[in-house]
Amino acid sequence: MGEKLTRETAEIMDERFGCDTLLSLATVEDGIPSVRTVNSYYEEGAFYVITYALSNKMRQIGKEPTVAVCGEWFTAHGIGENMGHVKAEGNEEIMSKLRAVFAEWYDNGHTNEDDPNTCLLRIRLTDGVLFHHGTRYDIDFRD
Repeated sequence: MGEKLTRETAEIMDERFGCDTLLSLATVEDGIPSVRTVNSYYEEGAFYVITYALSNKMRQIGKEPTVAVCGEWFTAHGIGENMGHVKAEGNEEIMSKLRAVFAEWYDNGHTNEDDPNTCLLRIRLTDGVLFHHGTRYDIDFRD
């Protein structure tokens, strides 16, 4: 197991992923892995994704919440959680940030906030490996 998230690694994560970032997200169903690229935003040990509750990824996460992510010299494991509808109570603050971060494409017709199946996926990281300027950081994100 790696060391806890330090101030240095937290700053690297914020700088690298605290924006609209393409991230590979892997799920497993019946022992068969699936991977796809999602737009994501990182904040305080978690990635956030706007998605659709009836999608394969959300169905798979509902059965097996352990996921893997990969992008920009970073790989990790995490726990996927459906936080509900994007307009649900409790999602206001993070959704305000996501609308701003994803502004370039968010209102292009792909995202329908009035659809009750448009949901917020949070991936709480558990452990990961981050590379930065030739240094490897093994990070334990758990409290």
